[in-house]
Amino acid sequence: MIRFDHATKRYPGGLTALSDVSFDVAPGEMVLVGGHSGAGKSTLLKLIAAIERPTGGAVLVNGQNVGALKRAAIPYLRRNLGVVFQDQKLLFDRNAFENVMLPLAIAGFPPREAAKRARAALDKVGLLEREKAMPVALSGGEQQRLSIARAVVNRPNLLLADEPTAHLDPDTARDVAEIFLDFHRVGVTVFIATYDDAYFAPAAPRKLTLDHGRLLA
Repeated sequence: MIRFDHATKRYPGGLTALSDVSFDVAPGEMVLVGGHSGAGKSTLLKLIAAIERPTGGAVLVNGQNVGALKRAAIPYLRRNLGVVFQDQKLLFDRNAFENVMLPLAIAGFPPREAAKRARAALDKVGLLEREKAMPVALSGGEQQRLSIARAVVNRPNLLLADEPTAHLDPDTARDVAEIFLDFHRVGVTVFIATYDDAYFAPAAPRKLTLDHGRLLA
């Protein structure tokens, strides 16, 4: 499902975000990646999603070398994965339903099928009754659940999340973590950068730890 083969990411100016990182993630596995602030967790996720490309080594997702993909092929790679960003990236001029519909519209789904999928995704995260609410009217936890709904509306086989429980109160964080655990239980591969390991303990996930861009044994 995911393979890092001596992957390195250097940014202009000499900053090395990741250095010689190697690991594999099997289909259906749940993996957490931890480490200090600036350890390289977000960069790791961006390489998987082809938001960034490695400057050394290789990153393979579903058998595809993301560093070698042509720009036109990247949207097709992303149709099989969902990403929950730390800053959520919601569209605040569109309501909850319209936010979730957007990926389906971009992918060319027929409107009726897209609406059915969008409402199913909202129902999955407990926001169906708030489909007409604007993001500004949602709590922090509801905004996070909305970003999850948008990430999974394409029914991806790989779900990535960057600190999905950060800045949430403990009860809300547990609810958000439970959504990811539910997807893991039905066979979705889940890869999460997080400080809050305990929220995902019921799944006994595998843990990777980064330290200044290097993967610790």
